[in-house]
Amino acid sequence: MKSRHTEAEMIAALKQVEAGRKVEDVAREVGVSKHTIYGRKPKYGGMDVNEVQEVKQLREENGRLKKLVADLSLDKDALQSVIGKNGWSLAVLKAAVGQVREVDRARNLENVQ
Repeated sequence: MKSRHTEAEMIAALKQVEAGRKVEDVAREVGVSKHTIYGRKPKYGGMDVNEVQEVKQLREENGRLKKLVADLSLDKDALQSVIGKNGWSLAVLKAAVGQVREVDRARNLENVQ
């Protein structure tokens, strides 16, 4: 369920409580229960709005990176399965890749000159 109150509103309410106002008064003013204020304190307590936004962006990026790692791990497993079924050794494949890279570098040098 999505909150009706923005992170900035909740942070402002927590700052008022930290400044010494009663939780009940702040909660009534904001339009939430005192339990909501107490529940948000572990999440937003002591943070500024820009810090919360930065944490949110970092969590989203972390999620994207975890998905990327999972996809790459699946690709790696699939390639290793193909290598095993074809009877190719990893050393042979690395040597082939090295030769392709050398040919590619030589072609790039020819194009530059």
